Amino acid sequence: MTNRLAQSQSLYLRKHAENPIDWWPWCDEALRTAQENNKPIFLSIGYSSCHWCTVMEGEAFSDSAIARYMNANFLPIKVDREERPDVDSIYMQALQMMTGQGGWPLNIFLTPEDRVPFYGGTYFPVDPRYGRPGFLQVLQAVRRFYDVEKSKLQTFKADIISNLQQATVFSASQELSDDLLEQGIEANTGVVSGGSYGPSFPMMPYAELALRGTRFNFESVYDGNLAVAQRGLDLARGGIYDHVAGGFHRYTVDGTWTVPHFEKMLYDNGQIVEYLANLWSAGIQEAAFQRAIAQTVQWLKREMTSPQGFFYAAQDADNFTESTAVEPEEGAFYVWSYSKLEEILTPDELAQLKEEFTVTAQGNFEGKIVLQRRHSELLSDTLEAALAKLFEVRYGAKPDALETFPPAHNNQEAKTGNWLGRIPPVTDTKMIVAWNSLMISGLARAYAVFQQPEYWKLATNAANFILDNQWVQGHFHRLNYDGNPSVLAQSEDYALFIKALLDLHQASLLGQQNTSYWLEKAVKVQSEFDEFLWSEELGGYYNAASDCNNQLLVRERSYADNATPSANGIAIANLVRLALLTENLQHLDRAEQTLQAFSSIMTQSPQSCPSLFTGLDWYRHCTLIRSNDQLADLITQYFPASVYQLETNLPDGAVGLVCQGLRCLEPAHSLERLLEQVGQSQTRSSNLVS
Repeated sequence: MTNRLAQSQSLYLRKHAENPIDWWPWCDEALRTAQENNKPIFLSIGYSSCHWCTVMEGEAFSDSAIARYMNANFLPIKVDREERPDVDSIYMQALQMMTGQGGWPLNIFLTPEDRVPFYGGTYFPVDPRYGRPGFLQVLQAVRRFYDVEKSKLQTFKADIISNLQQATVFSASQELSDDLLEQGIEANTGVVSGGSYGPSFPMMPYAELALRGTRFNFESVYDGNLAVAQRGLDLARGGIYDHVAGGFHRYTVDGTWTVPHFEKMLYDNGQIVEYLANLWSAGIQEAAFQRAIAQTVQWLKREMTSPQGFFYAAQDADNFTESTAVEPEEGAFYVWSYSKLEEILTPDELAQLKEEFTVTAQGNFEGKIVLQRRHSELLSDTLEAALAKLFEVRYGAKPDALETFPPAHNNQEAKTGNWLGRIPPVTDTKMIVAWNSLMISGLARAYAVFQQPEYWKLATNAANFILDNQWVQGHFHRLNYDGNPSVLAQSEDYALFIKALLDLHQASLLGQQNTSYWLEKAVKVQSEFDEFLWSEELGGYYNAASDCNNQLLVRERSYADNATPSANGIAIANLVRLALLTENLQHLDRAEQTLQAFSSIMTQSPQSCPSLFTGLDWYRHCTLIRSNDQLADLITQYFPASVYQLETNLPDGAVGLVCQGLRCLEPAHSLERLLEQVGQSQTRSSNLVS
């Protein structure tokens, strides 16, 4: 028997449809029912490819005794954080206030009348273990506290709501100086440079800022050039990368980049493709970078692109090893036994594989092998042939014969599909605007650097799908399920899609065809972003529009970067770029107001907000380059605070015109002079208008 979640569009919610728990989705009726029945809300937030979310679904949420107590004493609500990042953000912040840490699954208890949290945690086992209490005992204790400790409950609630409200207001400063930028770059380069004994995350917003910082001569204890190159090598050589079929896993569980958490998220892959392309354009040209980009694009095209052109959200960490298996196994699709390698490969292929990759008979993951490269040079033909054999075992076809690989939409499809190789992980096929935008930006930059038409085609198809399908009655929508737009767009959707449109505009200049199209679309989306989410009183952009805010405790303006960049950081850079390209200085005013709104955070906690410092870099070093024949020479290079404009009406003999913020330099009459001016502009230490 199924519960209410069986009819949900969300794969994550549907995974809980057969739980004995009487789940509700997040909706007005659920919130009203909790209040009418005086039942505390048990709010559980996760996402479809989350391993420990999957574990808890199969354990505690499937336990009949837990379900009976839960249904009698609480109103349980399930939320897909990928659908509602605004809900997730508020309650994750509350959990971190309560416990000092967060993560998913996010399990938190709310008072029914006002949805204020009063207890929470992450994974709870059925029985006490791992130093964690059993979930039934937690439920009983929470209900007892709610019924008996009314005065303590009210005091705790008051503290939580006060802290949440205070966290939405920041003191502003007028100082947006070079010193502040230097402080931010050095602090965040330290994040990328620092050694790790625990899990290793891509941390792409941090790596992006560190790469931008390499063009300055800051006196820092951290070597930025070394840090950004090493991060690229960690990604392209490490076990976090799928060396057989392309695509990056979410993170590694160790500090040596060896064993991944095996889910593949679209947002990571988009950012990493852009970063590796930027490394290449900055002159850090390792063969492993180019291979990782090319193979990741092939994985994207083969497994993550819908027939309509948009990109799917994620692939699970777990997969079934047999159609009769009860539970999937983590990483089984990707790992190898030594005996299987001996069976598949020739002695020469195995010998070369052992020389290039960390392959041993003992393995490096529960007796199995995760492939991790030792070097970054071009792979030999023998090694490529060996990896192609592994691909064929996994997928049941050779790489060049498999253009598309249909997704398994759920566990049942995975177990019953006619797979020629291994049973694949489930793919979450929903379209998320923000994540698609990150991949569009990555593809646009990779196209600009490597001139591969396939990259451009994939990027523009996805962008056009969004433009054609995600507006309903004049409102931008975040998700698309099987052709149906859903959930109003949030600030990250607006900001990242505008960035993607601007990135497409810049890449389109290489072909000099229809160059105004993408810019016009960016201006239009920015206008809607300003209308619905801009804060006139405080500056910056709210996470969600006011017309969907009645269910939320507070109205947040996110500034912190996590696995994805903050919407306000991206928005600042977009506004500066738009000001240069359209000559509309209202965009520049909003960029400055947003920076000032968050300047105290940037001063006090620079490591929390690298994307704000990327925005500050754009604000202080923004450069417009007008040229015609020289654009191809410029766009392929790494000038991170520059935008380009096609200009056919230059002064006689000039090859380009460089404008630094609000002033232009003398026309350049040679490519050498133009490059000199651009380079100087990218590192100038000055006020915006000087």
